[in-house]
Amino acid sequence: MSTGTDGVTGTDRIRLAAALARYRALANVVGVLLIVLCLVGLPLNEAHLVDPAWFPVGSTGQQVGDAISKYLGVAHGWLYMLFLLLAFVLSRRARWAPGFTLVTLVCGTVPILSFWAEHRATQQVRAQLDGADGGTAG
Repeated sequence: MSTGTDGVTGTDRIRLAAALARYRALANVVGVLLIVLCLVGLPLNEAHLVDPAWFPVGSTGQQVGDAISKYLGVAHGWLYMLFLLLAFVLSRRARWAPGFTLVTLVCGTVPILSFWAEHRATQQVRAQLDGADGGTAG
């Protein structure tokens, strides 16, 4: 997988490190929101469809699930759009291959898998940054 690691020096290195920091922060926020939304909010809100006795419509659990789905869902949607933008900017600065970029963007839609994609992208960029340092850790 070619990432075009040549030429990552000086200002490019600083911009790449800053883009990585922004991407990592938002990737983790979006990942946590997605887990809460998909593994807590939606099940609480929709459990009455499986068995009305679990969390009847209007129960405290169903109301909590509804609030999580409604408010966290909207927040996650807006933050995910920002995440896509930051991930794309990082992909261009790091000169990722189109396949690597696509996998990173798509994995942001899957609970828990988004953390693997963030880790994978971070390793890739850090390897580039280490190469720009002449192989020294820092």
